[in-house]
Amino acid sequence: MHSERIPPALAGKVMSATEAASLFRTGMTIGMSGFTRAGDAKAIPRALAERARGEALRFTLITGASLGNDSDGLMAEAGLLARRMPFQVDATLRRKINAGEVMFIDQHLSETAEQLRSGIPAPIDIAVIEAAAITDKGIIPTMSVGNSASFVEQARSIVIELNTSVPMALAGLHDIYLPQVRPGRRPIPLTSPEQRIGRDAIPFDPARIAAIVITDTPDSPSSVLPPDAETNAIAAHVIRFLEEEVAAGRMGEELAPLQAGIGTIANAVLHGLTQSSFRNLTMYSEVLQDSAIELLDSGQLRFASASSITLSSAMNEKFMRNLDHYRSRIVLRPQEISNHPELVRRLGIIALNTALEFDLYGNVNSTHVGGTHMMNGIGGSGDFARNGQLSIFVSKAAAKGGTISSVVPMVSHVDHTEHDVDVLVTEFGLADLRGLAPRERAPLIIEHCAHPDYRPALHDYFARACRAGGHTPHLLAEALSWHERYKNDKIMRPR
Repeated sequence: MHSERIPPALAGKVMSATEAASLFRTGMTIGMSGFTRAGDAKAIPRALAERARGEALRFTLITGASLGNDSDGLMAEAGLLARRMPFQVDATLRRKINAGEVMFIDQHLSETAEQLRSGIPAPIDIAVIEAAAITDKGIIPTMSVGNSASFVEQARSIVIELNTSVPMALAGLHDIYLPQVRPGRRPIPLTSPEQRIGRDAIPFDPARIAAIVITDTPDSPSSVLPPDAETNAIAAHVIRFLEEEVAAGRMGEELAPLQAGIGTIANAVLHGLTQSSFRNLTMYSEVLQDSAIELLDSGQLRFASASSITLSSAMNEKFMRNLDHYRSRIVLRPQEISNHPELVRRLGIIALNTALEFDLYGNVNSTHVGGTHMMNGIGGSGDFARNGQLSIFVSKAAAKGGTISSVVPMVSHVDHTEHDVDVLVTEFGLADLRGLAPRERAPLIIEHCAHPDYRPALHDYFARACRAGGHTPHLLAEALSWHERYKNDKIMRPR
């Protein structure tokens, strides 16, 4: 029953998704809840796509991160999306972005809400927020917070998707705090991952509730693959490196708070920590995947702070079954708090993120295939890489059956410059770049990270570039030739 989840004064706002979809107009800016397939609006996107079958409707869509339940694809295919930000993972939407049919703004996840306060790209007309309940304390989010609190604060009107598939016992999992306005903003008063500094619900103005839509659709399960031999090798290199950091006295045995980006490789590294000797760990991250729950279950992870929880079906069932246990050891925050540079720097985060490719000097491409085609987006990796105590990027050394090298002379697109990258890791080894000049970095990256099939060509390029001179040696006419060769011949390796 949904009646126990909403105040009697708002009962008259309950309507169908089709009725709620009639509130939207072309040219609007829409803020939707959802962060990495968790806590996303589910009924309204489908109702809007159905409405677009009979009329032209097009708007700017802003979320926390990616949506689940194929919502981005449905809306993109229906022609609803004029502009989309700040992150996505949908194949249909990706195709539309790369064809120039949807204008995609790829943005650091900590910046979206901050820019919205300045009216950029435009004020939020309608906020669509998934909730477990609406109480006298506020809106109780579900499995993510993302930008929901900022959308509710700023939107002219609010549509709530009340999802009865999630338990009301999610109340108490969240910590809602938004930075003060500038100028005169005071420091964010958070000094440890387990600290709570805000409310457990999103405050709202009841007069701005335009509709309440009842749903019972669960989040899309995580699509992360289980660890394989290569990801296990990457995990082993990272764990050995962290053990050496402890042995050198640069951090304690509990390490510093951990951050891990979404995806199979980062999840595998955290999974590998369950076989390590580390104890009393903490996380201060964006997303908690299966590996974080495994670390909580093993007793090695003391507490985890994030903005969303994205789990496989089996792990989600376990999580909900033991919600009382996990709720005391997890907190979900707005993404501008989970990713805030002030807090990342203060807490000394160990940042672990995934690269599509990296070059001889440590520049990382995490977004563009071949330098031109958007994959997913930068997400929060830049928030953590630039400001963390340690910035680690991981990748398999080669892709597409060995036809693509992940280590190249020059990356085709730069998301993270060499100045923000401390450690690079593939299944073949680890390159610690701290304290090294460009000419010292390149041989280390080639020997420790590159696939053996590509090492001779990389050594040859670097040697010839050094003879040409320069602090960061390059042969500019040749630096991107590997990408051109793959485009034309479907293989990067010189013949």
